[in-house]
Amino acid sequence: MDFIVDAFEPAFMQRALIGSLIAVVATSFVGTWVVLRGLAFLGDALAHGVIPGIALAVLWGFSPIIGAFVAALVMSGLVSVVSNRTIVREDTAIGLLFVGMLSLGIVIVSQARSFSTEVTALLFGDVLGVTSDDIRNQLVATSIVIVATVVLYRPFLALTFNRDKAQTLGMQPQLAQAALLGLLALSIVASFQAIGTLLVFGLLVGPPATAALLVNRVPVIMAVSTLLGSVSVVAGLLVSFHYGTAGGATIAGLSVLQFFIVLAGREILIALRRTGRTASIA
Repeated sequence: MDFIVDAFEPAFMQRALIGSLIAVVATSFVGTWVVLRGLAFLGDALAHGVIPGIALAVLWGFSPIIGAFVAALVMSGLVSVVSNRTIVREDTAIGLLFVGMLSLGIVIVSQARSFSTEVTALLFGDVLGVTSDDIRNQLVATSIVIVATVVLYRPFLALTFNRDKAQTLGMQPQLAQAALLGLLALSIVASFQAIGTLLVFGLLVGPPATAALLVNRVPVIMAVSTLLGSVSVVAGLLVSFHYGTAGGATIAGLSVLQFFIVLAGREILIALRRTGRTASIA
């Protein structure tokens, strides 16, 4: 018990825990749609695509959150424009913009000489540096994500499983797609302070993908994903505190490790059931 109590006694660890748990909620709700729709590449690209906005924000002295959100919206909007207005497939458009935005971010960072430490924290996360203001901003962003997910649940569900039927039902799948991309951008912005833009992908895909192995219904996937992500957060912060590892990377890594543990356990159960059936028949 002391192992846990000692870790979360400092105020900065408590803020890290709260901020990371809020990030889990945002990424679990949006990440469920990302996993079910097969948009993992887009999620990864957006997580990298915010780098130019963050770099400019740091250079020009305004909020990195605003810079990240604007950059994410620009990238998601360009993906829609390129895929809808040209013969280029969506994955190709994502790949082009992924490389373009990442290159732009690196160029901007390379021109700066005085903020390498701050940019490193923004890219890879500074979970132990989460402030009360960060938590308030996260709460606002995550509240928007939750409300929008509830309000737009049916359009998102139709878009995920039958885009053509969504069109015939008058649900306007293009608008639903745009709204989903906006929520994806918002969830990334709500999470990057805790685990960094380059590691947010772990929470965005890891817990929802693991939950999808265990349950089938969308709301249950979201709930289980939030639970699994919370376990990764607590375990990651404990490991980080006691063994000096990078907090954000540890959390993201554990969320991915969960997937392979559950996958291995599921495969073992399937093999045992097949063995039992074969034995009963014999």
